[in-house]
Amino acid sequence: MAGTPETVAVLGIGAMGHGLAGSALRAGIRTIVWNRNKAATRDLAEAGAEVAETAAEAAQRAEIVVTMVTDTDAVLSIAREHGVLAALRPDAIWAQMSTVGVAGADKIADLVRTERRDVTFLDAPVSGSREPAERGELTIFASGPQEARPRITPFFNAVGQRTIWVGPAGSGSRLKVVNNTWLAFASEAVVSSMAVARRLGLPTETVVNAFSGNALVSAWQEAKLQRIAKEEYSPQFSLELALKDVRLALQVTNDDQFAALAGLAEEWQRALLRGYGDEDLTVVARTLEPLEATR
Repeated sequence: MAGTPETVAVLGIGAMGHGLAGSALRAGIRTIVWNRNKAATRDLAEAGAEVAETAAEAAQRAEIVVTMVTDTDAVLSIAREHGVLAALRPDAIWAQMSTVGVAGADKIADLVRTERRDVTFLDAPVSGSREPAERGELTIFASGPQEARPRITPFFNAVGQRTIWVGPAGSGSRLKVVNNTWLAFASEAVVSSMAVARRLGLPTETVVNAFSGNALVSAWQEAKLQRIAKEEYSPQFSLELALKDVRLALQVTNDDQFAALAGLAEEWQRALLRGYGDEDLTVVARTLEPLEATR
């Protein structure tokens, strides 16, 4: 019926996928969900989502299929091993919203072009973490055929506060790499500055006051600074996933000129090896404490 949003299937109900599905439900969109661990879908079912037993079943029942999982291998596993690529309806839209990098996005797009030319593929990663996802306040870097816009817009409007259309499929993931490079250094500015302050013996409150409302500090950075001051590292965006994104940026630089980015990856890897991977990326601050503070 004209004006009625099409049915959406969200495959992958982690922190981000849960937010996508919840926002779609609040917007009145018929939403089907699937996750390897079915327990993650319980509260969505209570909110009105339909829970599919398999990923292929979810794909068969929806006009728009969304994947939101950890990496390229997980996307390809859903497409191949879980049968989603074969199960997609003719004329379906596959909105691939996971962060997979440039090579991953191109590989998935090539797969669709080769095997399912009757399906419209959108490469549409997002900027934002768990809380913006739950509030429907993500930024979407959408790329793919222009004719898909009218059909996908109700869903994108439900889950995001802004959609940026950036060109053919794959362009969205390219912009996401740029976005995450910016985010990585924005986080590192907060973490390193706080670590230097502590080594200089400056009270945390003094540093927080100095940067509060400072033109050099974004609202996102100020919020991170406040969390570091409270030693609050529950994951808004986990260190493990942030490090994955930095490595995706390093893959496309492919030379030795980006020494700062490579050094950041090494620093974050050390924090990962200390068991901090599941905590917020700002947990790196703990690894930069003076040695006497960590004994």
